[in-house]
Amino acid sequence: MTAPQTKNIYRELEQRILVLDGAMGTMIQRYQLEENDFRGKQFVDHPSPLKGMNDLLSLTKPEIIKEIHREYLEAGADIIETNTFNATSISLTDYQLENYAYEINLAGSRLAVEVAKQFTQSDP
Repeated sequence: MTAPQTKNIYRELEQRILVLDGAMGTMIQRYQLEENDFRGKQFVDHPSPLKGMNDLLSLTKPEIIKEIHREYLEAGADIIETNTFNATSISLTDYQLENYAYEINLAGSRLAVEVAKQFTQSDP
C-alpha cells in the first residue's frame, strides 16, 4: 500500500489561485461568548479578565475553533490559518498569559491540522 500523494503548493499556485480562509475573530463573534467561555475549566481562577483573548479558545473551547475551520474548508478555502493571531508572549502579557504562548500555539496548530486531515479524508 502506498501513501496518498501529497500536493505541492508551488505546483498548485502555478495552476490556480489558492483561497485562504477568512477572519477567525469575526467568526468567533457569532458565538457571543462570555468570560466563562474564555476561562473554561483551565482558567477559572485566573487573576485577570480573559474575554476577548480569542487564541485562548484553542484550549478552552476547541470545538468552536474546529467548527470554524471546517466551515472555511467547506466554503472552499484551500488554506486555513491557525487560531494564534495574538499568541505571542508580548500580546499575552495583557491577559497575564505570557507563559502560555507555546501551549496556545501548539493547541491552535493541532486543531487546524486535525480538521484539515479530516476534511481531506472526506473530500480529497
